[in-house]
Amino acid sequence: MALPSTLKDKLRLPLIAAPLFIISTPELVIAQCKAGIVGSFPALNARPADQLEVWLERITSELAEYDRQHPDQPSAPFAVNQIVHKSNDRLDHDMEVCARFKVPIVISSLGARKEINDAVHAWGGIVLHDVIDNRFAKKAIEKGADGLIAVAAGAGGHAGAQSPFALLQEIRQWFDGPLALSGAISSGRAILTAQVMGADLAYMGSAFIATQEANAASGHKQMIVDSAANDVVYTNLITGVHGNYLKPSMARAGLDPDNLPAGDASQMNWAAGKPKAWKDIWGCGHGIGVLDAIQPAGDFIEGLAQQYREACLSTQQLIAARA
Repeated sequence: MALPSTLKDKLRLPLIAAPLFIISTPELVIAQCKAGIVGSFPALNARPADQLEVWLERITSELAEYDRQHPDQPSAPFAVNQIVHKSNDRLDHDMEVCARFKVPIVISSLGARKEINDAVHAWGGIVLHDVIDNRFAKKAIEKGADGLIAVAAGAGGHAGAQSPFALLQEIRQWFDGPLALSGAISSGRAILTAQVMGADLAYMGSAFIATQEANAASGHKQMIVDSAANDVVYTNLITGVHGNYLKPSMARAGLDPDNLPAGDASQMNWAAGKPKAWKDIWGCGHGIGVLDAIQPAGDFIEGLAQQYREACLSTQQLIAARA
């Protein structure tokens, strides 16, 4: 399962930091890339639209300067998340800006579109498409995506419902290209586990909410640290699409997280005047139970790297003992 040159030998850890709506900004992306993992952000986080050029100029220039100063340990590549659903009226503009900066990785969501993949390939980038089941995975590859992000049960925000074991096994039956796994990954051991299960890379989001660079409310960060898997609920009430959210944020907004009605799939937001997704109701995945502090992203990634090394060593010892 060979990775493309964009990723091969350029990562300290086999890890992509997921693009977090509102939360991922240049500060977080730059810190992630400097620490040796793929940093990413949703294009729609740059508001108004002309801010996307400002963000990309800052990210590319700061990482280029870092690379000049650290030629033996350069930064990892970054990614921009594009919502390719036709309801995104900024897509054409944002893709044009990404083309000017030759963004190395585009993470596409909510629909696979050949013309988007072709455009990214034209400037030399690669496309990773996120999927929640094998059917969507096949469509994405048929339309020219270079790789897949399997969003399994337990992932934060809009998440799938399938076990990572089932989802990865089905995809790997026919696809041997780049594959990342998302869902409750918050430790170095979990990163290695994703690889053992058949993924090339892990995909981690919720853990980065509890970092100093994250553009999240202080209450959101502390709630991540104070919560565990039992404090997360899977519902389509908030946006009409099923996702995982922190129960305490729902309770604070006046909802009963243990007795939620069904949402309307035709609506991507609640009506005006009600608690809003991401701003009032905070998304989060199941993996937060291992987080115990708010810290700089670089320190957190250093801890992951140490955990990953220890997990590799213990796995080697286990294999040797059974040989």
